[in-house]
Amino acid sequence: MPQAEHTITIGRPADDVFDYLADGMNNPRWRPGVLDIERTSHDVGVGATYRQTMRGPGGRKIAGDYRVTVYDRPRTLAFEVIAGPARPTGVFELTPVDTDTTSVTFRLAVRPTGLMRLMSPMIAKQMRAETAQLDNLKTQLDTL
Repeated sequence: MPQAEHTITIGRPADDVFDYLADGMNNPRWRPGVLDIERTSHDVGVGATYRQTMRGPGGRKIAGDYRVTVYDRPRTLAFEVIAGPARPTGVFELTPVDTDTTSVTFRLAVRPTGLMRLMSPMIAKQMRAETAQLDNLKTQLDTL
């Protein structure tokens, strides 16, 4: 099962980091592969859904819609991708280091089925690249 994990430390309180991550409209600011996004539900927290278009292989557009599955402010934010060729689940785990610093771990995992299993190495590589985008999040939040 392809999976990836990346951890960073951000010079912001856990509440601030959580709120930024929980608002999917911020995704294009720190995830360059997100071409556009819109909230598709009125829910905040568990059940919130977003329609997201991503830059896929060869530059083609692919769906990456997702639903929030865990919303435990300011510690855990989890989601499941509900549209697109791969349907990973992801979780952000936030740990306060002190009042103004937060450690963030981003984990992704996917259980490919059928012919997608043949693409597991490529999926794993893409998931490592996706979790590494936490470095962009750090840059974004450290400069706000």
